[in-house]
Amino acid sequence: MDIREAALKLHRDNQGKLAVASKVPLATREDLSLAYTPGVAEPCKEIKADKDLSFALTCRGNMVAIVSDGTRVLGLGDIGPEAAMPVMEGKAVLFKVFGDVDAIPICLDTKDPDKIIETVRLLQPTFAGINLEDLASPKCYDIEDRLKEIMDIPVFHDDQHGTAIAALSAVLGALRYVKKELATAKIVVNGAGAAGSAIGRLLVNAGAENVTMVDIQGALYEGMPGLNRVQEQLARTTNKAKVKGSFAQIAKGADVIIGVSAPGAFTAEIIASMNEPVVIAMANPVPEIMYNEAKAAGAVVAGTGRSDAPNQVNNVTVFPGVFRGAMDVRARQINEEMKIAAAYAIAGLVADDELREDFVVPDAFDPRVAPAVAAAVAKAAIETGVARIQVDPEIIRAKTAARVKLGK
Repeated sequence: MDIREAALKLHRDNQGKLAVASKVPLATREDLSLAYTPGVAEPCKEIKADKDLSFALTCRGNMVAIVSDGTRVLGLGDIGPEAAMPVMEGKAVLFKVFGDVDAIPICLDTKDPDKIIETVRLLQPTFAGINLEDLASPKCYDIEDRLKEIMDIPVFHDDQHGTAIAALSAVLGALRYVKKELATAKIVVNGAGAAGSAIGRLLVNAGAENVTMVDIQGALYEGMPGLNRVQEQLARTTNKAKVKGSFAQIAKGADVIIGVSAPGAFTAEIIASMNEPVVIAMANPVPEIMYNEAKAAGAVVAGTGRSDAPNQVNNVTVFPGVFRGAMDVRARQINEEMKIAAAYAIAGLVADDELREDFVVPDAFDPRVAPAVAAAVAKAAIETGVARIQVDPEIIRAKTAARVKLGK
C-alpha cells in the first residue's frame, strides 16, 4: 500500500483524526448536577463577575482556534476550506501530541479579509489563542496585524512566525558548529513571501546584520518597485549595501542560505560558491535541494523540512511549545522577544559537545523541545509585560514535560 492509499484509508477508517472527550465523569446524577444543571451555574456567575476566570474555569484556557480560508494550503495552493480541513485537523493533532494543547480547526467559507477578521474577533470568548494557517499572501499580513490590534489573546500566523523561529533555531545551531557569529554571518534568504519575510525580520531582530532577501525579481533593496508593504519595510532593514542581482549572484561568498521558495532553487554551483556553506532548504514537500545533494555539493551543514533526513527544520518543534508557554501565563500576544526566546530554547537543546554536521537542531520527537520552548516563551512574556499571570517558567517546563508523552 503506497502513502496515498494508506493516508486515505487512515482518514476514511477514522472519519478524520479528531474527537471530543470529556475530562470529567458522567455516570451518576451527582456527576450530572456538577457538570451541568444546577452546578454549572456557579462558574457562570464567577465568570460574569470576572471574565478572565473563563481561562481557569472552562476549556478556554487550553483552547486554540486553527483558522484558515484554504487559499494557500501546503504545496496545493487555493483548494478551498473543505479541502483544507484535513491539514487543519492534522495541525490540531500535532498541537495535542506535542504540546497538550486542545485545538479546533475552523475553515471559513470566505476569502474576504474583513469577514475573516470579524469572524475571528467574534471567537475570542471561546479561545486562549488564534493560530492562523494557510492564508494567501499578502492578505495574511493585514489579517494578522488587524487581529493583533483588536484582540486580547495571542494571534500567531504559523506559516510566517513558526517557520521563522524554526529557521532561526537551525541557523543558530549551524553557526555554532562552524564557529561563526549571527551578527557578522552573510545570510541570504531566497523567497520573500510570508514565510521568507518573517524569517528575514526575525533574523534582523535577533541581531543578524548582514541579511539579504531575494525574490523572483532578484535581491530586495530599498526603493525597489513592486514590493508589498512588508517587503518594503524589510528592504529598509536588510541589504544595507543595496546590492542587486539574482540569487546565484547574491549567494556568492555567503555563509548561510535559507530557502522558502521552490524545488531545485539551490544548485551545486551556488553551494560551491559559498563560504563554508550552511544550507537550510525549507520548501515543502520537495526542498530547494535534497539533503544528500547539498552535502555532496560541499555544504558543511544542511537541513530541510523533511523527516527523512538529518537536521529537520520544521514548525512542529515550534508552535506547540509557543502556545503552551503563552497560554500558561495567559499572554495577551506573542511578541518578537517570545519568538526569539523560542528559537534560542530549541537551538540550546543541542549542547556544544553534541553538535555535529548532522545534528544542529533537536529531533522533532525530542520530549525536551516543547517544555523548553514553553518555559522560554513564558519567561519572555512575563519579562515583556504581556502575561496576565506570573508563573515560574521552570514550573511550566516541568508541567509540560509531565503532560507531553511523545511516543506513548
